[in-house]
Amino acid sequence: MIKTPIVTTIHGFSSPKIIPVYKKYNNSCYYVSISNSDRSPELNYTATVYNGINSNDFTFNRDPDEYLLFFGRIHPDKGVLESIEIAKKSKRKLIISGLIQDQEYFDQKVKPYINDNDIVYVGNSGPNKRNKLLGNAFALLHPISFEEPFGLSVVEAMFCGTPVIAFNKGSMPEIILDRKTGFLVKDIEEALEAVDDIKIINRKNCWEWATSKFRRQEMIKGYLEVYQKILRE
Repeated sequence: MIKTPIVTTIHGFSSPKIIPVYKKYNNSCYYVSISNSDRSPELNYTATVYNGINSNDFTFNRDPDEYLLFFGRIHPDKGVLESIEIAKKSKRKLIISGLIQDQEYFDQKVKPYINDNDIVYVGNSGPNKRNKLLGNAFALLHPISFEEPFGLSVVEAMFCGTPVIAFNKGSMPEIILDRKTGFLVKDIEEALEAVDDIKIINRKNCWEWATSKFRRQEMIKGYLEVYQKILRE
């Protein structure tokens, strides 16, 4: 309703029902997606600009511990139970950190396995604890069951040099370089093979990839290019 150009970044869709609202303003708004995979075919997009991370919050670690890490919301979408299964079958310790978003799921599917020995839940983690957990992890597990729009924890892990084993859904092929910064897998069996193959990943590659693509400065550069493109038009 105004002449000033408006850029709207769409961080995923709360429901398909909201898409007609965006669609109504296809010709007057400039939409930015946070990954190429997280786009609606009904909308016109100006660009994809990946989320930018403050790289100073994370410390590169070339000598990790032996534990696997789940870092994210405690919710079926994020694959906590699958992470437990991968850890159990690979005979590795799993540390779980994150907000309990689905209490019933936690109580019925996750809590029975927590024993403070090989399956440990440490609750939510602030910046310092997050940095240590991600940096010391042998690998981050991300066995998602939904089309992940971006995946902040995946990028944060790579800033620490930690490779990621993720189910190949949503933005994961854009965020992870398969067999160079982690592994894109289709199921638990492939994830188990990936755990065995983590040794082929050079942790420096993870850090270099994250630094080149997902720093805060790269996001700023991307938005400036969007603004300049709009002003030229």
